[in-house]
Amino acid sequence: MVLDSPHTVARRSITEVAEAAGTSETTVTRFCKAIGVGGYPELRIALAADTARSEARVDRDLGGEIAPEDDLKTVVGKVTFADARAVEETAEQVDIAVLAQVIEAVATAGRVDVYGVGASAFVAADLQQKLHRIGRVCFAWNDTHIMLTSAAVLNTGDVAVGISHTGATADTVEALRVAREHGATTVALTNYPTSPIAEVADLVLTTAARETTFRSGATASRIAQLTVVDCLFIGVAQHHLDQSIKALDSTRDAVGPHRLETRHDGRRKPRETGK
Repeated sequence: MVLDSPHTVARRSITEVAEAAGTSETTVTRFCKAIGVGGYPELRIALAADTARSEARVDRDLGGEIAPEDDLKTVVGKVTFADARAVEETAEQVDIAVLAQVIEAVATAGRVDVYGVGASAFVAADLQQKLHRIGRVCFAWNDTHIMLTSAAVLNTGDVAVGISHTGATADTVEALRVAREHGATTVALTNYPTSPIAEVADLVLTTAARETTFRSGATASRIAQLTVVDCLFIGVAQHHLDQSIKALDSTRDAVGPHRLETRHDGRRKPRETGK
């Protein structure tokens, strides 16, 4: 009954569901506990929420392509739907085993260099900032010459990460190739697992982003890449949990004096008058 018509079960009482299924209310309760939702009220809430999300996806799937005549509300709907879909589909298809290998390599690396140009450079910088916050030695490069010189001084035990949505960005592919030649473990983050960057990578992480009309804006692809970066960061932080917590506390304290004091509503606190 739940699989065939979840929206119907969400609207029915436990007695109605038990009768329709030809069983008892006690059995329905045991079923709920067996699948980990606690009880029938929780099952109804979960089914109602899932049904609402499914209906929202159908309602909001506006095709992705932004037309010249689209008003701003429609544009917002299409962009946010594309971004949300990119995150969900990336999470569904990411290879957990490969991600675990990348986490292990980064967590034990003497140095991590990240390569990305254009929009991917912002994602590379985000990964650098995250790893630096937990005390990992990481550099992000977006200049071709610096990327190549960086790659040339890497050694066994180091990691090089190349980020490219298309997987065909020549600068990034070349830097990753040089890093590999010098013994570094190479990681590619791309939307296309059979692209050129995969050929020079020991480990390949993939995203699942379908861009809207304004592809040059690198919208959904960037969101998908950042999702993988966040998962990678959390995995590395867990690998060095005590050190990571200490480093996060230290870095927060270091920048604390540079933040204006605010109230719970986000407004700035008034200055003390001295009275």
